[in-house]
Amino acid sequence: MKYALIELDWADIGWMLGLLGTAIALLQWQGLNMTGQLIWAGGRTILQLIVVGYFLAVVFSLDNAWAVLLVLAIMLTIAAVVARNRINPRSKSLFGWLWLSLGASTAISLGYALVVIIQPPQWYSPQYLIPLTGMILGQTMNSASLAGERLASAIQQNPREIETHLCLGATPGQAIASYRKAAIRASLIPTVNQMMVVGLVSLPGMLTGQVLAGGDPLNASVYQILIMFLILLTNTLSTIAVTTTVYRQYFNQHQQLLV
Repeated sequence: MKYALIELDWADIGWMLGLLGTAIALLQWQGLNMTGQLIWAGGRTILQLIVVGYFLAVVFSLDNAWAVLLVLAIMLTIAAVVARNRINPRSKSLFGWLWLSLGASTAISLGYALVVIIQPPQWYSPQYLIPLTGMILGQTMNSASLAGERLASAIQQNPREIETHLCLGATPGQAIASYRKAAIRASLIPTVNQMMVVGLVSLPGMLTGQVLAGGDPLNASVYQILIMFLILLTNTLSTIAVTTTVYRQYFNQHQQLLV
């Protein structure tokens, strides 16, 4: 039996604050003074999601390719800024490369899904393109940030070993190959772990969202399979591209280590 989606209103948001207040009270009881931080985080959560809700309602009503592309560009830019700040906030050129890496990896995997699998009536259909991009880009940003930050730390902590490889005739790529592989592997661990327990321990957003909206649970499960594989491919592409970009930041044109 299917049930209609129960819509929530402003009064329900007020009751939701009870959840935030309870968490604050419990932490205060444990001697953790995080009240200000959690109030700020909770306020931002409410404001940002309500603004996004109204904004997306306008974009959906317009049903215009340029409006959809504008939303995607904003999302991609924010993701690139966050990833750059986690890896190396002082690097001026890293942002552009991250923007291209995250954008290209997301476009490749999403393009395959839209053209081969979903086949919406319009390629820019906001009903599909915006939610899918949001779910994939968020995961990709985290994986790329983790891989880039881990590789940068490894290079900074092991300059003598890298220079030894260079002195023996290795290229920069060969000299840092083991660190790069370890960084990519570590960044993919959360994705692989999630794939191992999805449906058993956790019910991800795509599946729960469709079920809450009254959709067929089996169809929701198939969509979730698509999301998991999209995330895996996009994370793989982005971490390969980002680690390549990051390690090249540490060598000059004469293949000398800059650490």
